Amino acid sequence: MFDDFINEKVADKKEKTQYRTRVVKQSLFQRADTLFFSGNDYLGLANHPAVVGAFAGAAKTYGVGSTASPMLVGYHEPHHALEEAVAEFLGFPRAVIFSCGYMANLGVLSALCGRHDTIFLDRIGHASSIDAVKLSGAKLKRYRHASVEHLADCIQGVSKRRLIVTEGVFGMDGDIAPVPELSALAKETSSGLLVDDAHGFGIIGDGGRGVLSHYSLPADSVDVYLATFGKAFGSYGAFAAGSEVMIDGLVQLARPYMFTTAMPPAIPASVLAGLRVLKEEPWRHSALTDVIAYFSKGAKERKLPILPSITPIQVFMVGESVDAEEAGKRLSALGILVSVIRPPTVPNKTSRLRISLNVSHAHDDLDRLLDALQSLGIRYDAP
Repeated sequence: MFDDFINEKVADKKEKTQYRTRVVKQSLFQRADTLFFSGNDYLGLANHPAVVGAFAGAAKTYGVGSTASPMLVGYHEPHHALEEAVAEFLGFPRAVIFSCGYMANLGVLSALCGRHDTIFLDRIGHASSIDAVKLSGAKLKRYRHASVEHLADCIQGVSKRRLIVTEGVFGMDGDIAPVPELSALAKETSSGLLVDDAHGFGIIGDGGRGVLSHYSLPADSVDVYLATFGKAFGSYGAFAAGSEVMIDGLVQLARPYMFTTAMPPAIPASVLAGLRVLKEEPWRHSALTDVIAYFSKGAKERKLPILPSITPIQVFMVGESVDAEEAGKRLSALGILVSVIRPPTVPNKTSRLRISLNVSHAHDDLDRLLDALQSLGIRYDAP
């Protein structure tokens, strides 16, 4: 019975050109002649000797697993040290580590909201936020992307507790949320504000301190600041930062935190090493800024359909799913790997190539990519 059900679902995805295949990556540098523009290791930390060494050293000390939930005996020194370091780095009183960003969203939103509450989510908010709302039982209201005005209209007349949820840097568009205006509206309407800064933490702001630093906002501009270690830090895991009361509450109430095995201690040890590298090698940010500026300039000169972005996420708009899939295949044949993004990840007729830039990309690499994109001959007309 279930095989028939699954076959129908998969057949529907194939018919809609939404069927996905996995790429078996043999090593960090799989082929010398292939350019990778599809990962999130923006600062090149995933293979940094200090980071790898910290991971290996911690594995020898603590083993390959934490062996239990953090509420039992799975909470080790590296977990505690990373929580303290992240909180200090960002200027929050306290932080708590989750096993991944998806679980962080599930844990935080379900801990803060219930069926009598309303969560306001940006129209292009991440799938984990949508699923988190479902888990919480709260009512979901979507507001137009980055539109504070529409959000204000949505909040009117809604009683009980209200929580506004936005990404800091939007992972599929590369633009930055209007956090100052969102924070002001939250205070004006006595609503909460959660910022998921997965793609901003480590990248934008002073020394990579994220979207609040980008806007020169204090930590108390938000109720919860959430981010991952799987993007700029090239590792795994996530965290939520906030007040002492907030984080203590999440430790006690976030079920995905309480009822799962803690991440292996080697992971927070490696992230701690990455945080030290971030402070000791500020050239990584300036180099990344140069890469982004060079690509943006080249895209404008070639009149490519690239969405405006000052982040490593550069989006080449295509439109139809079948055309995006074909564009990805043509680039792959040229030795260039980019991510093809199609519905339901993005709205219909907005399929795209998601280009991830990082510090290892030389100008010659970028020229090769830009010329290849131009050779596709794609013009995008917004729906």
